[in-house]
Amino acid sequence: MRVLVVTAVPVERDAVTRAFGGPEERVALPGAELHRCGAFDVLAGGAGPAAAAAATAFALASGASASGASASGTPASAPYGLVVSAGIGGAFTPVTPLGSLIVADGIVAADLGAETADGFLPVTALGFGRDRFTPPPALVRAVAAATGAAAGPVLTVSTVTGSAERAGALLAAHPGALAEAMEGFGVAEAAARADVPVLEVRAVSNAVGPRDRDAWRIGDALAALTDAFGKAAPVLQGWNSHEDLEG
Repeated sequence: MRVLVVTAVPVERDAVTRAFGGPEERVALPGAELHRCGAFDVLAGGAGPAAAAAATAFALASGASASGASASGTPASAPYGLVVSAGIGGAFTPVTPLGSLIVADGIVAADLGAETADGFLPVTALGFGRDRFTPPPALVRAVAAATGAAAGPVLTVSTVTGSAERAGALLAAHPGALAEAMEGFGVAEAAARADVPVLEVRAVSNAVGPRDRDAWRIGDALAALTDAFGKAAPVLQGWNSHEDLEG
């Protein structure tokens, strides 16, 4: 099965591709470049949900038409069976400490909606669209078991949290949330429109709250991301959607 992995920036993309070893094939797409590693196509799609959605949609529409075959023997023209949003992110510690891994059991648009006199209303309360995607539960469990990741909701925000007050408001609105990032919901939206299952994997680089760049551990998080995909690759490539229908 072919897997499309979408990160925000090249350093995250490279952390993922390091997990697979071996040579990479570069495949040009409109406005982007796929790094093909066996059955995995890895793309740095840009920061934020809009860029992530656009890049994912282009890759889903164009990536499967790229000619050739992967090193694993998987035909490069085969359709993608899974899309993974991946990268580093902020976590609501101490549940998920720096350097740890998170796999989303819910991908939530945390700031898509409207501010009112009574507080924030999600887009669904306004009668539009959706504000949550649920990755395949059996796949979430399998990836968490393979990598030692915690499983829980990951919030997608367009503005990174920079205060304790905002962090508290997010947790109050989304109890049990483990992390925030900027791309997951955009990737999920594009995947859903192509009828392809989606997953989100995050390595924790910082705590959600007041911005303290000196306390961030980006290098550790990128190393954890590489380790996660090294351990999860067989699970991702071998996953069958029927597993979730059965369990």
